[in-house]
Amino acid sequence: MTKAELRSIYLEKRRSLSPGEVAAASRRIAERFFNEIDLTTTKKLLTFIRIPKFNEIDTSNIYFRLWQERRDIVTFAPRTDLQTGEIESISFNSETSFAENKWGIREPLDGEKAEPDEFDLVLVPLLCFDENGHRVGYGKGMYDKFLIRCRPGCLKIGLSFFPPVGQIDDAGDHDIPLDVCITPDKLYRRDAET
Repeated sequence: MTKAELRSIYLEKRRSLSPGEVAAASRRIAERFFNEIDLTTTKKLLTFIRIPKFNEIDTSNIYFRLWQERRDIVTFAPRTDLQTGEIESISFNSETSFAENKWGIREPLDGEKAEPDEFDLVLVPLLCFDENGHRVGYGKGMYDKFLIRCRPGCLKIGLSFFPPVGQIDDAGDHDIPLDVCITPDKLYRRDAET
């Protein structure tokens, strides 16, 4: 299926999840993240901040725990440059003030900026993904523009409520594949399933 077809299907699938299902699945994804991802060399991590009205995965289960257990890891969140359509990375913590942008995404008001090539790990939002690590997002291409500028060793991790589809038919060269995708029930590596 194409990205547009999959986007429509998975937006609806995600919309049909209850708040309780979203919360429980988000907790299981966070547990799998901490149980199966090696964070020993991670110093800077970029995570998306969920959009509740879109039933996105609650990444606070990850960054709250990092703040408690791994204070050596600096967490960053995206802030969209509305002029260029590109993502800026701004550090945040429990003291940070946020404001909603025009799409309803909460973004840090201020903090240290980091360039894409400074990150060791990026948590990437998605609607669905395929067995080759390609993802379907909201269609703006902002994460692909960001991920192409990350250093080769940066671990790109997608978080999904749903298992992979076989293949996204119109994934192209501009689509940056993910290294790992984590669902509530399984961790998928691009080269091998675990």
